[in-house]
Amino acid sequence: MFKTIATFLILTITLLSCKRQTSEQMTHKYTNDLINETSPYLLQHAHNPVNWKPWNDTTLKEAKDSNKLILISIGYAACHWCHVMEHESFEDSLVAQVMNKNFINIKVDREERPDVDQVYMNAVQLMTGSGGWPLNVIALPDGRPVWGGTYFRKEQWISALEQITKVYADQPDKLYEYAGKLEEGIKTIDVVQLNSDEPTFEINFIEEAVNQWSKGFDNSMGGMNRAPKFMMPNNLHFLLRQAYQNNDEKLQEYVNLTLTKIAYGGVYDHIGGGFSRYSVDAKWHVPHFEKMLYDNAQLVSLYSDAYLITKNPLYERVVKETLAFVNRELTDEDGTFFSSLDADSNTPEGELEEGAYYVWTKDELQSLLKEDFDLFSDYYNINNYGLWEKGNYVLIRDESDAEIMEKFKLSTDKLEDKLSTFKSQLLEVREKRSRPRLDDKVLTSWNALMINGYCDAYRVFGNANYLQVALKNANFILNKQLRPDGGLDHNFKNGKSSINGYLEDYAATIQAFLNIYENTLDQKWLENARNLTNYAFDHFFDDKTKMFFFTSDEDSSLVTRSMEYRDNVIPASNSIMAKNLLKLSHYYDNDAYHKTSITMLNNVKPTISEYPSSFSNWLDLMLNYADNYYEVAIVGEEVDQKIKELNSHYLPNKLIIGSSTENDLPLLKNRYVEDRTLIYVCVKKACKLPVSEVDEAVKLIAD
Repeated sequence: MFKTIATFLILTITLLSCKRQTSEQMTHKYTNDLINETSPYLLQHAHNPVNWKPWNDTTLKEAKDSNKLILISIGYAACHWCHVMEHESFEDSLVAQVMNKNFINIKVDREERPDVDQVYMNAVQLMTGSGGWPLNVIALPDGRPVWGGTYFRKEQWISALEQITKVYADQPDKLYEYAGKLEEGIKTIDVVQLNSDEPTFEINFIEEAVNQWSKGFDNSMGGMNRAPKFMMPNNLHFLLRQAYQNNDEKLQEYVNLTLTKIAYGGVYDHIGGGFSRYSVDAKWHVPHFEKMLYDNAQLVSLYSDAYLITKNPLYERVVKETLAFVNRELTDEDGTFFSSLDADSNTPEGELEEGAYYVWTKDELQSLLKEDFDLFSDYYNINNYGLWEKGNYVLIRDESDAEIMEKFKLSTDKLEDKLSTFKSQLLEVREKRSRPRLDDKVLTSWNALMINGYCDAYRVFGNANYLQVALKNANFILNKQLRPDGGLDHNFKNGKSSINGYLEDYAATIQAFLNIYENTLDQKWLENARNLTNYAFDHFFDDKTKMFFFTSDEDSSLVTRSMEYRDNVIPASNSIMAKNLLKLSHYYDNDAYHKTSITMLNNVKPTISEYPSSFSNWLDLMLNYADNYYEVAIVGEEVDQKIKELNSHYLPNKLIIGSSTENDLPLLKNRYVEDRTLIYVCVKKACKLPVSEVDEAVKLIAD
């Protein structure tokens, strides 16, 4: 229904374009209301001739008072096509004249306001069947959307705006009628019904979901059998666990093929470390060059666990180089993590171009590497396989180190030395180029994901510096983002915390604090995780569905109050919360947490089989209920050493709790024995006899 009506509107609005005189680009500097914002994305638009305003109650009231249509344009700082549309349309004085005359124009940073983005993205997907950024929506003065799309060329954009202005002037009832129907549709998208069926979680259900999912696997190049290709780290993390926990050799091969091809691909930065957001092709070669904090955080966790299982040195290299990149380019002096690096940067000629910072010409490489060029060229395919466009190469591998060593008669140490020299040499040259723009806002949720990355790398590789980085950032969240009322702020910039936190902030921060607890046994992190959970129950929980809303009950209302439950590039905030509640129910013997976690999982279960890849984090949680989930309690003076030994084993179906002294936590109470360190392995409220050695405990879990 929505697509039919939307098609009529789109045809009415966008296909009536006519020839126009091309206006000159603005010749002088404008300033609009975005000049007072802190978001780098909004500040990029602060000098457009468009009279942009930020999303806030004042702006929305102005729209209602003036009875003008609202034009909502949503993007983010690292978005290439957002920059293109800005240059073609929003910097153009004729376009600005049309926009300023007829609309209240609002620019939104989707990373600052994921709630706003979610509502209008759902609307555009209902109207057109697809979405993306830039996201451009026309709404009535009350905020209800009536038309939208993504990127528009200048002439198409002007025509669309003029036509919808005409419809609003001549036939406003049609827009109001359509807005009402669309509003009903939007409200049905992200709503979960309470599932009254008895919860049953079985391995067979999970295996059937994976079997259906596997029909889309690319068993040649890894990932899904399509282009573009996104890494989807949470999907791979679940599949990794499912494969190894259940001895599925075929799935193991697929996961390791995918991880290897990604690490070989141009989507991985072989010179500076770190990952771009996705590749535009099927072989992971040419990335969309922006680098996002959330991708790199989750991929560090993924490759760390993959190394723990396989001991593949490629995975270790990826983790260490990615964390070096994060430290070098996305970390502030105060220990906070920045959001992203732009896809675009200036060429030597001063033209803004996607990927300019990262690509190389053959002549440039030959001049820099001299007699080592042949080795480099073979290793990174400076040939037709690695050629991109305009004579530029994106580095990509298609052979293992062993194959290269045999071909060039090199030892392992010699090849490592060569690679290290190549990378340092080219990085030094690259850093003299015009750098991609940095989005230096700090988001609580994304920082928490990076805490997890550092904690997981510490757990696997034992580098104490990784833990210190995680602790520094976690203390920043406690000291700066946690308010006196117990709630979190979402954003931090220029020394100021702002924007009331979303469920994603609570879910990711609780998860990160639990991770820190399991690595340090410092109980303050456990207590803060519990406190944030209770705050989330107070302000986000829906008693009817037993799920959590994305926005707080203290936030201004939008068209709808949605629930994020489908896992995407970042797992859904509800699935993270459900996993947190499972752990906290064990730590505090809290039956309410336990029942809520089960109910949440049961609510989404009917939908999982329809599209399993959108529920990978839920499936990971289901593994904990379908199979044994172990509590490992370690008590005694040698607790820290025992935990390090335990962490050298891949045991995803367990939680760790411990203390060097007497402790009143339910799993530790009355378990301290002087001059001994004992390990208690418990499952389903029953404990095996305590053991002294980690190997014995591992056997109890493995049996």
